[in-house]
Amino acid sequence: EDEEGVRRLIRQVLQRAGYTVLTAGSGEEALQRCAGHRGPLHLVLTDVVLPQMSGRELVERVQARYPGVRVLYMSGYTDNVVAQRGVLKPGTPFLQKPFTPDTLVRKVREALDTPP
Repeated sequence: EDEEGVRRLIRQVLQRAGYTVLTAGSGEEALQRCAGHRGPLHLVLTDVVLPQMSGRELVERVQARYPGVRVLYMSGYTDNVVAQRGVLKPGTPFLQKPFTPDTLVRKVREALDTPP
């Protein structure tokens, strides 16, 4: 997530829900954080549009290093608009902004429970 306030809120909500959270403001920063992380990586929560690269490109690069990692995309656009523009395949785990803390936690849990 490139917006610092949203990124901070996401981290707080997910940490309170018991998750370990790595945050980044761009795709490149996310790749650096993943490379420096010791331990498993279970989920990538990414905006569809990021500075320097798309969320989809970020996911492809992370999945090359961490096969089986789950993904949850988020965007201010609806999932129908994102799918119609060919950015994501229909049915891809998606969280529309704005969202409530409860919705965030629920969608993260759903994404983690989805088979790779």
